[in-house]
Amino acid sequence: MSVEKEASVQIDDSDVVAIHDLKELGYEQELVRSRGLPHILFSVITACGLAAPIATSLVGGGPASMFWGLLVVSLSTLAVALSLAEIASKYPTSGGAYYWTYQLAPRRYRLVLSYVTGWLIVTGDWMLALSAAFGTAQFFVAGVGIYHPEWEATAWQTYLIFLGILLVIAIFCIFFNRYLPLLEVVSACWIVLGLITLLISLSVRARAGRHSAEFAFTHFDASFSGWPAGWTFFIGLFPAGYTFSGVGMIASMAEEVHKPALNVPRAMVWSVPIGWLMGVVFILPITFTLPDVAELLQVSSVQPIAVLFTMVMGSKGGGFGMWFIVFGIALFCSISINCAASRATWSFARDKGIPFSSTFAKVTSVGKRSTDDVPFNDHSSDLPLNALLLSLAIQALLGLIYLGSSAAFNAFVGVEVMCLGASYAIPIIVLLVGGRRGVKGSRSKEIEGAPYALGKWGWVCNVIAVLWVALEMVLFSMPAVLPVEEGTMNYASVVFVGFAAISACWYMINGRFHYAGPPVAKQLEGNDTRGNEEADVY
Repeated sequence: MSVEKEASVQIDDSDVVAIHDLKELGYEQELVRSRGLPHILFSVITACGLAAPIATSLVGGGPASMFWGLLVVSLSTLAVALSLAEIASKYPTSGGAYYWTYQLAPRRYRLVLSYVTGWLIVTGDWMLALSAAFGTAQFFVAGVGIYHPEWEATAWQTYLIFLGILLVIAIFCIFFNRYLPLLEVVSACWIVLGLITLLISLSVRARAGRHSAEFAFTHFDASFSGWPAGWTFFIGLFPAGYTFSGVGMIASMAEEVHKPALNVPRAMVWSVPIGWLMGVVFILPITFTLPDVAELLQVSSVQPIAVLFTMVMGSKGGGFGMWFIVFGIALFCSISINCAASRATWSFARDKGIPFSSTFAKVTSVGKRSTDDVPFNDHSSDLPLNALLLSLAIQALLGLIYLGSSAAFNAFVGVEVMCLGASYAIPIIVLLVGGRRGVKGSRSKEIEGAPYALGKWGWVCNVIAVLWVALEMVLFSMPAVLPVEEGTMNYASVVFVGFAAISACWYMINGRFHYAGPPVAKQLEGNDTRGNEEADVY
């Protein structure tokens, strides 16, 4: 179905241009463009990313790591966001990094590089969606614990709550797809007003005591990690790194956005300073009113945020109110991330990158209405239903790992950062190796010709971005606490290598016979064809 051909769809002038540009990049418009800049700006980056792994912040040094670590990660991530935004403005498709890699890499290598990048994106998106949904389930358990502290949820109970969260996500993403842009506006308002409420409430109550500005900004305690002080600070970067790991995921929504060549890169870039500001508003009232860290780290649910709020507010009702704000943020965030993950899955499927691609590349019209006995599709309800169900099913299956080992499950959080980070780095590295030029034979080789060009700062941003991703790969492979035991081991590197090996084997078994790569941009490649493996050099 081509949306531009349907009379029932209202298309403004900017969407006509976007649909034409998408066709030039090799795709027909299949989804409805119903989102603007505000709808995607808050979609994948919220303070929830700091709240969920707050125990790691406390282990990783406390207040100093939380505040200054957030600043370090934000500045580093800004280089990544700028680098991706430049490329995204030239190729605004839901394929994201794997499409960019195919366009920028030499013909000899672009097929395999694109395939690997595609699997890194899809795997990373699934893991991010999984960690967000499971983190929301853990928030739920922590909230119940405010009024029933004697209750300790078993692994099975936590898993069933997690399935309930997935069900809520599925209902919103399937049956309320047309209202998701409105929900994203509501989410943005909830986040802003909620963080302001947290700031005022925690600062005013402070029943666990107040700290000086010196403590809030400089107190550093490495005793809980067992690592030397220097590396403990890097451990404290984990929550901030997790918060910003989805910055490139915004590209997955490109084909549902008005003026994507401008709004997608703007959302990527502006999400970082806005995310930093939200993080500061969330962190400062906590560092100024922080209760005893040792007591917080003894919480059986390994999710001390609810206990922290209760101690600071001085009552269960106050703690529950603060918890409810964060729980709402987490649920909104989970819905947005799962929506984006489904689009990434659908995009890679339509380019035959995953098994049973024709099934998962299908766009389904969930709702139908009729006028004067003439049925027509309500295209605002069109969505990649099968891709969404696949993503949710994989999350449900992987969640079973929690029943056997919470440490192995926690590795998936690290894996998503590593997978998405690597997927961001590949097209940037290709761009650098090629002297920041496109593929040979293109009519406009210079990437600086992109609508969101970095100009002379491109090299600097690209190099910083690659170095930061390399550091993240090491950081998220390390255990947070010494001595390392079975329950504290970080299996992220093992899981990452395992996924990489599986994707490589699948490429040899199936992928190389079916994956021809995404369409080559017509305006850049002239009469070049899909999957052309002619040798080429920069």
